[in-house]
Amino acid sequence: MSALRLDIQSAIVMGIATLSSLSVAWWLTHQEPRTAEAAVAIAPAYATPVHDAVPGQPAQIARSADGHYWAEADIDGRAVRVLVDTGASVVALTRQDALRLGLRITPSDFTQTVQTASGPVKAAPVELDHVAVSGARVNKVRALVVEEGLPHSLLGMSYLGRLSAFEARPSGLTLRP
Repeated sequence: MSALRLDIQSAIVMGIATLSSLSVAWWLTHQEPRTAEAAVAIAPAYATPVHDAVPGQPAQIARSADGHYWAEADIDGRAVRVLVDTGASVVALTRQDALRLGLRITPSDFTQTVQTASGPVKAAPVELDHVAVSGARVNKVRALVVEEGLPHSLLGMSYLGRLSAFEARPSGLTLRP
């Protein structure tokens, strides 16, 4: 009886491992390119200028197929694709996005160490003139430029926490200025 039980347990473990591997493979094939070369090919040397469509109005962000909320943020007048992340204390910019925004960061500017899911990383504190998603605009936003290892910029709580409200629903996210 124990040999049969061991075979059933092994089959269950193998099934779970296979399902997990297939899930990771699906996730990897549905992600945006993350290499520096891909970022240069997609974005011009400077980020595209943007304009608020309706200042003071709530912003609606649809949930993406990957289950996350991605937004086109106006950061200091330039468009930056960001992942809405309530777990991030501050707006966190990749070094590439910071360069496209015209932020000139030197190696000596990376004075803070922050804890990420991948471990500790160096970051440079900056203050952004404004961050807006549609009409949900916040002025003078604290942010960090992460030296390395951040695959995409994050729209964190230094922006989200200054809104009057934000609400997540299964279909999308609403940001209220």
